[in-house]
Amino acid sequence: MAQLIWTESALSDLNDIAEYIALENPTAAKALVRRVFSNIQRLEEHPSSGKYPAQLEGKRYRELVPGPCRIFYRYTQSKVVILYAMRSERQLRNFLIQEAEDGSS
Repeated sequence: MAQLIWTESALSDLNDIAEYIALENPTAAKALVRRVFSNIQRLEEHPSSGKYPAQLEGKRYRELVPGPCRIFYRYTQSKVVILYAMRSERQLRNFLIQEAEDGSS
């Protein structure tokens, strides 16, 4: 079983997304957070189940897409480190993932 580790920046990202959605629909925001945590929880048993993002070809990052979010993580030696959360319609910026990873070391 893999250990799940959330970086502070990933939790902050998810919180920002939920707060924005909650301005219009608090129920949808709560449902989103539950869906994200449920998807992440399955990584304990199946850490390689996320796909490799096309934009990060050749990198060691994976992602889950519990819409409308994209959750990026890295799996190494029985640890799953959740690095970054973003709205799925936004463009991925490699430097944000690198920044999040540097903060998790």
